[in-house]
Amino acid sequence: MFVDKAKIKIKAGDGGDGAVSFHREKYVAAGGPDGGDGGRGGDVVFQVDDNFSTLIDFRYKRKYVAERGQNGSSRNCTGRSAPPLIVKVPRGTVIRDAKTGRIMADMSSDEPKVLAKGGAGGKGNVHFATSTRQIPRFAKPGFMGEEFEVTLELKLLADVGLVGYPNVGKSTLISVVSAAKPKIANYHFTTLTPVLGVVRTDEEKSFVMADIPGLIEGAGDGVGLGHEFLRHVERCRLIVHVVDVSGIEGRNPCEDFEVINAELAKFNEELSERPQIVAANKSDMATEEQIEELRQYIEEKGIPLFCISAATTKGTSELIKKVSEVLDTLPPIKEYEPEPVPQAELDDMAGAGKKFEITVDDGVYYIEAHWIQPIMRTVDPDDYSSLQYFQRVLINSGIIAKLEEMGIHEGDTVNLEGFEFDFVY
Repeated sequence: MFVDKAKIKIKAGDGGDGAVSFHREKYVAAGGPDGGDGGRGGDVVFQVDDNFSTLIDFRYKRKYVAERGQNGSSRNCTGRSAPPLIVKVPRGTVIRDAKTGRIMADMSSDEPKVLAKGGAGGKGNVHFATSTRQIPRFAKPGFMGEEFEVTLELKLLADVGLVGYPNVGKSTLISVVSAAKPKIANYHFTTLTPVLGVVRTDEEKSFVMADIPGLIEGAGDGVGLGHEFLRHVERCRLIVHVVDVSGIEGRNPCEDFEVINAELAKFNEELSERPQIVAANKSDMATEEQIEELRQYIEEKGIPLFCISAATTKGTSELIKKVSEVLDTLPPIKEYEPEPVPQAELDDMAGAGKKFEITVDDGVYYIEAHWIQPIMRTVDPDDYSSLQYFQRVLINSGIIAKLEEMGIHEGDTVNLEGFEFDFVY
């Protein structure tokens, strides 16, 4: 099955928590705090693997989570940082943020791309010792790793894209000029998936040609198979437009040419400006009048036309020679640059870490603040300095101010993510 689009969730590993520990050694009095820092969480890294040709694996596994960093330990020992999670994708995969649609990475080169960064490790209690607080019984939790829902979109890396109506001979053409072996039959939509073929023009010179299936009128709006595969034309440097000059199926080749070009432009305006060569196929079955009518129509537009018969290979070598010459003058295959995160999204991300919601039910103030759960893990409710640290967190985040604004009184019950305590000034 050829799958060229998928949606997955990726999450980098959270950082390990800092440790609360005190030096204990025989004959060493009051050794002091020695809790080490937590390790860094694992990154989520995408890497190209040329053994993959579709995104079908992502239909069965939709969540990729990197390992969490190890917690710190005693004797100032830092926890082990987690290894990166490597996600392998086929070459040409474009990764977008599912929420905003911005391009995060174009996996066209061999360079690995870090899409989600692991959280930093939390500080151990050794960092919080001061002249007035010599026994800190708290540490900082690890930071959360980045988390995204992303869409993967495979856009084949081909120099030349073959486009045209079904059954005009695209599959036959790619089969005679390359080693590709597509299915060939005398009915529409024989080719159900894009086919790539390497065309060699010299011992050390070649280019990649792609047969794009299913283009008919309305393809840009989702008719036929075109809406599934038009994305694979977007990278092509040159378009070879194959038309049936014989009109054996009762269509006019000039009208076919205009219809397909209109669908390309409807899907992506840039495609209408892409260089083209017209291959007038089945010329051995056409009359001189049909050929001349098409030639005059196409050449008036400044587009070169080659009369070929893919079934007998007539004219195919001349066509390929011209394609190679044009490719030498064109820029390399298009690569998409990662798009920066919009400022509004950065502001939301900055504020998301301290978001909370407070509701009152039967005199109890319920606070939802998921970001505070890691902090609560490192707080010792029986230690005064630890509670002071926790109180500062509540004040700095605005939770205390919000409770007072809602009319809380001393002695009222507060439920913070399941942890209940009485409110005191």
